[in-house]
Amino acid sequence: MSGQARYSNLSITLHWLMLVLLVAVYCLMEFRGYFPRGSEERDAMKHWHYMLGLSVFVLVWIRIAARAIGGVPPITPSPSRRQQLAAKAVHVGMYALMIGMPIGGWIILSAESKPVPFFGLTLPPLVGPNEELAHLVEEIHEAASKVGYVLLAVHAAAALYHHHFMRDDTVRRMMPGGRENNS
Repeated sequence: MSGQARYSNLSITLHWLMLVLLVAVYCLMEFRGYFPRGSEERDAMKHWHYMLGLSVFVLVWIRIAARAIGGVPPITPSPSRRQQLAAKAVHVGMYALMIGMPIGGWIILSAESKPVPFFGLTLPPLVGPNEELAHLVEEIHEAASKVGYVLLAVHAAAALYHHHFMRDDTVRRMMPGGRENNS
C-alpha cells in the first residue's frame, strides 16, 4: 500500500454517497417540523429518514470492508502525531454514529411496535414492545445526532484546513476523477 496515493474508487464513491445520505437523513428530520403531526408530508419524511438511515448502516459495512482491503493512503506530507490521533478519533466517532444511529432508530421503532421499513421490506423487530426503552433510546438518538453535527463539521473543517493551510494531499486522496494507484 505504500505506493497508493488515493483511496480506491469504491471508497471514494462510498464516502461521497454517504455524505449525501447523511445530509438527507438530517434534513428529513429537521424539516419534518414544518409539517403538522400526522400529515402525509411529515410521515413521508420520517419514512425516508428510516430507510436512508438504514442505507447508511448497510453502506458503512461495505465501506469498512473496502478500507480494510484497500488500505488508507498516506497523507503527504505526513501530519503531526497529534493531528493523526485527532483524525482517528473523529473517524472512529463518525463510524460509531453511522453504525449506532441506525441501530438506535431500529430499536426505537421496534420498541414502539412500529414497522421498520426498508425499500419494500419490513425488517424484523430488534426488541419487543417497551415504551420506556423507546423513550430512552430516542433521547440517546437525539443527543447523538447533535454529536454527529459536530463530528461532520470538524471533519469538513479539518479537510479544508489541510487543503488550504497545510497544503497537503488529504482532500485530493478522496476526490473523484483521479487515477487510482491500487487496483
